[in-house]
Amino acid sequence: MSRALFIIDVQNDFTEGGALGVEGGAAVAAGITEYLAEHRDDYAVVVASRDWHDADNDNGGHFATDAAPDFVTTWPQHCMAGTPGAEYHPALDASQVDVHIRKGQGVPAYSIFEGTDDAGASITEVLTRHGVTDVDIVGIATDYCVRASALDALEHGQHVRVIRDLVAGVAAETSDAALAELGHAGAAIVDSAAASGTDEAAGA
Repeated sequence: MSRALFIIDVQNDFTEGGALGVEGGAAVAAGITEYLAEHRDDYAVVVASRDWHDADNDNGGHFATDAAPDFVTTWPQHCMAGTPGAEYHPALDASQVDVHIRKGQGVPAYSIFEGTDDAGASITEVLTRHGVTDVDIVGIATDYCVRASALDALEHGQHVRVIRDLVAGVAAETSDAALAELGHAGAAIVDSAAASGTDEAAGA
């Protein structure tokens, strides 16, 4: 068994003060750093995703341009390539990340499986290379990119755990619904205190 950690979109624009900041985002960034200080050896590979949108177009309709954003399929400009908003939150220790995935380059993208690393490899290729069978997921936002990434990981045959105290969502109701959906789909919803890299320690 080989386990990976997915850190989803812990970026300045998704934390407090950002273009699409969520409450608790900065605390999640700091919490992931603390978690990795204790649990880094549990993981064969640590992968972090970032939205990395084009600055000169609407990214396939992802950015609202002609009307107000509906916050479902259209959004204000955020995480544009090379801007401070697209960078990792400073409380996240990015030195612990082995693979950096960029997604949403000119197109809408929510799941980490829609991105590529610096060499153009997909996350599926990364997981295969490291023999990963189990994935833990943390990050932002519970009800959007965390949800999409976890569902795709399940579809790709991974055993998935979502660490519920290391995710933050746009809204409590939709975040709770996302976690319930993921639990029904087969993911384990666990607390970081129970996550020791073994299934025996995980409690739904």
